Amino acid sequence: MHAMVFDGHSPLLCERELPEPVPEAGQLLIDVHACGVCRTDLHIVDGELRDPKTPLVPGHEIVGTVARLGEGVTDFMLGERVGVPWLGHACGGCRYCRSGRENLCDAPAFTGYTLDGGYAQRAVADSRYCLRLPARYSDVQAAPLLCAGLIGYRTLAMAGDAGRIGIYGFGAAAHIVAQVARHQARTVYAYTRPGDTAAQQLARRLGAHWAGGSDERAPERLDAALIFAPVGALVPVALDAVVKGGIVVCGGIHMSEIPAFSYDLLWGERRIVSVANLTREDGHAFMRIAAEIPLEIETTVYSLTQANRALADLREGRLAGAAVLTMTQ
Repeated sequence: MHAMVFDGHSPLLCERELPEPVPEAGQLLIDVHACGVCRTDLHIVDGELRDPKTPLVPGHEIVGTVARLGEGVTDFMLGERVGVPWLGHACGGCRYCRSGRENLCDAPAFTGYTLDGGYAQRAVADSRYCLRLPARYSDVQAAPLLCAGLIGYRTLAMAGDAGRIGIYGFGAAAHIVAQVARHQARTVYAYTRPGDTAAQQLARRLGAHWAGGSDERAPERLDAALIFAPVGALVPVALDAVVKGGIVVCGGIHMSEIPAFSYDLLWGERRIVSVANLTREDGHAFMRIAAEIPLEIETTVYSLTQANRALADLREGRLAGAAVLTMTQ
């Protein structure tokens, strides 16, 4: 099969012909149709996340159809469409798994990081961690739901019942979660890179009450701020924007250093929390929501062999919405 591979050294992926993977007991062999390009993939190839499997096939927003069933699989059928998310395995026995927090598992495995992912024509995945996808979305539209959508959903949930939501970094996750927030009758304020008028226009089109640069102030104070840009300097900015008792939720797996800030920004029972990974229940709950809401998924499509170009466009901020690879050559 054809694949794009990270060798552990160069941020440029290599085109390789690899043996087709064989599903073990409990696994699915999947014919990959589309795979989203996530900022986490970029953090991996740029060396910002430690100890990836190498060589590695990246990609954890996989959409495809079941080509073969491993021994003992009964929850999916041949030919069925399936989605593979970031969480590829949890131990089930640690204190976090036993308390319903498998996203914090002590011995996890992650698709496209410690397990080979979807930048390839075929992939294998543990059937217990795969998701059924709403029929209303095409393969390309469904791919960003599997991380941008899921992590955005978990990030929004951590904001509780906050009514005025500020979203910092209006990319793949933000443009989906903004629509969910609007569906929940929340007011959305979108913060983009200064001068990024395309992202601001997208935010307004998707229902944002206000959109501007991260160096601007919204017309009202926020009840909660969701940070998707991997920029630590936005943490004190967001703290300054929320009301007393407000919360700042950091939704990314990696962030640059958070600069020192004065205590008065945190005082007043303001809180800073992070989002780590996802649970299978997050996946099922979000897919139910995605089936109910006609989400508009903004995508830029690349062929599999254009993966490096997709990563470069993401790195340089040239994308509005999500990048998705399709398995054409």
